[in-house]
Amino acid sequence: MLAGRRSVLAWLTMNILIEDADTLEFLAGDGKWTKIASEGKCFPATRFAFQTAKQEPISRFNIVSFIPQSGQFINLDHGRGKGPAVAL
Repeated sequence: MLAGRRSVLAWLTMNILIEDADTLEFLAGDGKWTKIASEGKCFPATRFAFQTAKQEPISRFNIVSFIPQSGQFINLDHGRGKGPAVAL
């Protein structure tokens, strides 16, 4: 049974990403922004993603978990970056 459990866990990998809440783009590894989640910079933990996002020149951000195998997103946290507030 342990082998079956390992194969399921290996299949369910998650990428922790920073999403600009206004443009729905993801921070990429080169510091640019992309609409493609699989090109986003992966963080080892939400706290590192949150600390990085707070320093970005964006208004609002989401920390999301992206599961590439299913294309599913899970919102984990949100906050404000260093950018100006955007009127809704």
